[in-house]
Amino acid sequence: MSTPNRQFLLAHRPIGPATRETFSYVETPVGAPASGQILVENLYLSLDPAMRGWMNDARSYIPPVAIGEVMRALGIGKVVASGHPDYKTGDHVCGVVGVQDYFLGEPRDFHKVDPNQAPLPLYLSALGMTGMTAYFALLDVGQPKAGETVVVSGAAGAVGSVAGQIARIKGCRVVGIAGGADKCRYLVEELGFDGAIDYKAENLHAALKRECPEGVDVYFDNVGGDILDAVLTRINRKARIVICGAISQYNNKEAVKGPANYLALLVNRARMEGMVVFDYAPRFGEAVKDIAGWLASGELKSKEDVVSGLETFPETLGRLFSGENFGKLVLKVR
Repeated sequence: MSTPNRQFLLAHRPIGPATRETFSYVETPVGAPASGQILVENLYLSLDPAMRGWMNDARSYIPPVAIGEVMRALGIGKVVASGHPDYKTGDHVCGVVGVQDYFLGEPRDFHKVDPNQAPLPLYLSALGMTGMTAYFALLDVGQPKAGETVVVSGAAGAVGSVAGQIARIKGCRVVGIAGGADKCRYLVEELGFDGAIDYKAENLHAALKRECPEGVDVYFDNVGGDILDAVLTRINRKARIVICGAISQYNNKEAVKGPANYLALLVNRARMEGMVVFDYAPRFGEAVKDIAGWLASGELKSKEDVVSGLETFPETLGRLFSGENFGKLVLKVR
């Protein structure tokens, strides 16, 4: 193919926020697939807070991106050439395609998606890894019961908004923590949360007391830091704290701030547990079935924040950490 493949490679490991200088932009010729490979024209890329952690050379649940390697990203694209018996030209697929125009390689852990059943960005949000994370983190780790109070931080973000809605569907009282009046209004008026806390404009401790007068039974944490500390002061006996993410800590230049109020776990016989969505891969089908049903019935809504242009990748990724995104952040490649 004569079309060049635009790529963003990891140039160095950032200290603090990733910037345009963190990456090298290159253009390479697009090759042809060998036996067992496919060539995919990437259409949409998922931008996730976890990408910042993948840049660090540290032990984690997945190997770090190597220096000089295409920046890792989940995405959706269209097969334009195939040397693999299970994939044909014209198939739409989802997998780790990287921040580039074209993916060429073996389709490991790829799966097909149907653009006639749902808009493609939805397969990166509620029907994708975002939805899987919210579903299993809340239901398997948080184990909410009808009538309990569930608090979600980062509640207007991709995972938080879905997790809060699932808690509501399961009969819980749901309180979301988000930044800004518009996001808080969206949680209550559009998504059906019972209450919302604007951490940018309110005293967090007073607001938690107001919105959670009977305490917190499940805390779904996406941010860590001071918000985690504040919620720990309101937990009930046998509370469950789900550590799904800690976006407030990902760009730290100093050591990660741990929970100063962790003794609340001891006093309340509570449990704090981390969650990595890949552990639940064999069960993704059950989550997709439930979430698709809730979307069809209108019980659950999904909001995608789509930004166009692969060339905007570094700045668009930064929106996750400045709080500019509203819903699931998706990069439209062209």
